[in-house]
Amino acid sequence: MAKVKYKRVVLKMSGEVLMGTHRYGIDPQMLKFFAGEIKKAYSLGVQLAVVVGGGNIWRGISLFAQEIDRVTADYMGMLATIINGLALQDSLEELGIPTRVQTAIEIAKLAEPFIRRRAIRHLEKKRIVVFAGGTGNPYFTTDPAAALRAVEIAAEIIMKATKVDGVYDKDPAKYKKAKKFSSLTFMEAINRRLKVVDATALSLCWENKIPIMVFNINKAGQIKKAVCGEKVGTIIK
Repeated sequence: MAKVKYKRVVLKMSGEVLMGTHRYGIDPQMLKFFAGEIKKAYSLGVQLAVVVGGGNIWRGISLFAQEIDRVTADYMGMLATIINGLALQDSLEELGIPTRVQTAIEIAKLAEPFIRRRAIRHLEKKRIVVFAGGTGNPYFTTDPAAALRAVEIAAEIIMKATKVDGVYDKDPAKYKKAKKFSSLTFMEAINRRLKVVDATALSLCWENKIPIMVFNINKAGQIKKAVCGEKVGTIIK
């Protein structure tokens, strides 16, 4: 069995990765693929918590959202993350992995409310915990939510799973000569205003000494490699 470097991890998944090739929504094949990738790391004995975004659902109603109040729109986005969290829970449990969804917004009939001690106990009992609903507050993305939960459960690292293989100085989809960083300090990431991670999340992780790893989740085996300490993507520390 591979040797694990990180024993308690927060995996941050953007909602967009669940779309696959669709414009919005959840691609069942992608959901199944990501659940399988998470299982590879879970099988090593890693305590895994997942924070999932809602962009894949929110994108489908984003034009409409321009006509409504920002606070209301943000709460709608939080509900989208809960939909994704429940979908991921179902997919993981089909693979035999016990999973609990905890939400920052209480929806008692669907999921548990976020309770720090209960979340830690779930992890200790070898259950994956999916944190949904963001922070429960408007004006915050799911990046600060991942940072906050990582601090609360004493995670060793945040692994941000995206559609790109690390952090670049420019958007690699637009600029062919974009430079990829193998590592960055928190100060460099903030000063460069790199949009791959929210500045609020960077500051919170910097203050609490929790590194952030950014990598491409679409490549098979990346999560497993990351928890074993192999060089994957970009690390901010």
